[in-house]
Amino acid sequence: MAYFDRAIPPGREGKITLRVYTRGYDGRIRKTARIYTNDPKIPQETFVIEALIKAPIVMSERMVFLYGTTRETITRSVDIKGDLNKPLKLEPVDYTLGNKVRFNIEEVMQGKHYRVTFTSIPNVGNYYQGLLKLRTSYPEKPELVIYVRGKFLN
Repeated sequence: MAYFDRAIPPGREGKITLRVYTRGYDGRIRKTARIYTNDPKIPQETFVIEALIKAPIVMSERMVFLYGTTRETITRSVDIKGDLNKPLKLEPVDYTLGNKVRFNIEEVMQGKHYRVTFTSIPNVGNYYQGLLKLRTSYPEKPELVIYVRGKFLN
């Protein structure tokens, strides 16, 4: 998102504000903005913004897809890691697929790393979607949602 002075008199200064929304990012990011002018000496200038984004909680996936036949049991996992210097705790709050998919929360590394495993229940429905909502112990990110979709053929 860019905000800027529309007209700048010759020899004067203007203001350009660049805003980068970092929601959903983790790690290094690099964004560029191209500025066009009517100055024949410098008709275009490129600005580069680089940042290291540290998310309080990192999820390997935000959506789980379960595909197979109705006779199969399909399993998928999501890793959740707390990236702050305090213990992370997860607690299920809402789950909408209780009769179609089982889930299990395993603490891989105490207070730091969890694995949520989803397992389809055989012979239950062809298409479905739902979610698992988790409460966290981080006020910076109090809630996580994992979406689950299933598609099973006979």
